[in-house]
Amino acid sequence: MSDKTQKPWGGRFAGEVDRLMEQFNASIGFDRRLWQEDIEGSRAYAEALARAGVITGEECKTLLDGLDRVAAEIESGQFAWSEADEDIHMAVERRLTEIVGPPGGKIHTGRSRNDQVATDMRLWCKGATGTVLEKLRSLQSALLEQARPLVRTLMPGFTHLQQAQVISAAHYLLSFFWMFERDRDRFRDFARRADVLPLGSGALAGSAIEIDREFLARRLGFASVSQNSLDAVSDRDFAAEFIAAASLAMIHLSRLAEDLIIYSSAGYRFIELSDAFTTGSSLMPQKKNPDSLELVRGKTGRVIGDLAGFLTTLKGLPSTYNKDLQEDKEPLFDSFDTLVKSLAVTARLVATLKFNSEAMAACLDDFLLATDLADYLVAKGLPFRQAHMVVGKLVRECETRRTSLKDLPLDVYTSASELFAEDVKEVLDFSSSLASRKSHGGTAPEAVEEQISQAERALAAE
Repeated sequence: MSDKTQKPWGGRFAGEVDRLMEQFNASIGFDRRLWQEDIEGSRAYAEALARAGVITGEECKTLLDGLDRVAAEIESGQFAWSEADEDIHMAVERRLTEIVGPPGGKIHTGRSRNDQVATDMRLWCKGATGTVLEKLRSLQSALLEQARPLVRTLMPGFTHLQQAQVISAAHYLLSFFWMFERDRDRFRDFARRADVLPLGSGALAGSAIEIDREFLARRLGFASVSQNSLDAVSDRDFAAEFIAAASLAMIHLSRLAEDLIIYSSAGYRFIELSDAFTTGSSLMPQKKNPDSLELVRGKTGRVIGDLAGFLTTLKGLPSTYNKDLQEDKEPLFDSFDTLVKSLAVTARLVATLKFNSEAMAACLDDFLLATDLADYLVAKGLPFRQAHMVVGKLVRECETRRTSLKDLPLDVYTSASELFAEDVKEVLDFSSSLASRKSHGGTAPEAVEEQISQAERALAAE
């Protein structure tokens, strides 16, 4: 193997790597994204080597200055990337050695790419989690702002996509606020488990030099160090958890997108989407297509696919590091990119929504008050199951007569149950129905106002 093509690990090999194998083996095309984390980890490791007496203080300063130059070259776009480097770790070390000379060959003392990449990825996840939390919060804020003036705005609530009971538009919007609050909780919880330093674990068995791992953890901002070197170099639970949390957040986005697509359609017209987040048809001049929402819905499958694929990669791996783990980065990065873009677009779309209260009120089906009639009978002493049966028969009678519950004669009510009286008509009012759902978390205005206060506190607590 010529000096020109000599790999850092090439002493064991007499022949050169096949060109196709070199391309197949390389991850530099996508893991260069970890350059900041890799350089920061190397800075900390150089300092740890100096503390351990492996390198001198002067050598440490030389390495740190060299790493600063490497970072500046990458940031400015002047860095010469090479597929021969294989990965970001070798690329940084190669250029560092070119800059500082022999001291560059000492940076990897006691360190393996196995514990190095695990550290880089955990550092990256810490930063990525902060970005996701910020985007989630922006979407929640948009939902909350839209909800505030809609506390008493009536709309039909659905189960099975069939009209069920009256709710307020604010209550509907806040239902997604709390979904995304769970997503924030999940990412925060994931971040706690990811906040563990693998560096110092070596290839698998630990380090033979006295590296102060607690110092490394403090220096890199980790809460603790890994407890077992075999586990540390192969643990990708944190990556799987990140993609899983991203998948659930995308599912929530997809559900919101599906609702908004339906509610903006000609059959509903509950909302109007801004021109900024819709597109037209190349053939039909009248079309205003909710492509932004459809893309969010479609990209959800992509992120779920990232999770399924990555879990399948993990399931059959023997203990410690295996090259299969190179397949961790692309699904991790893709899930992050897709989620962040989807959250950003959805937040801006939600902020520009226009609600059509007249269309929502006009769509209210009289049968939405059927449960209120059953509650009326229960309040007068009838067991709920009997009340349910009585009201069900009244609904069927309305369908036979092709009339509404409000227009059904009183004698029909009284013949169905002697508990009905003149005051039954007071129950048949949508606003009264809304106001009656006062339980904590319910749709009554006072309950929704309290929910808004809770949502404000949740955002303020960040």
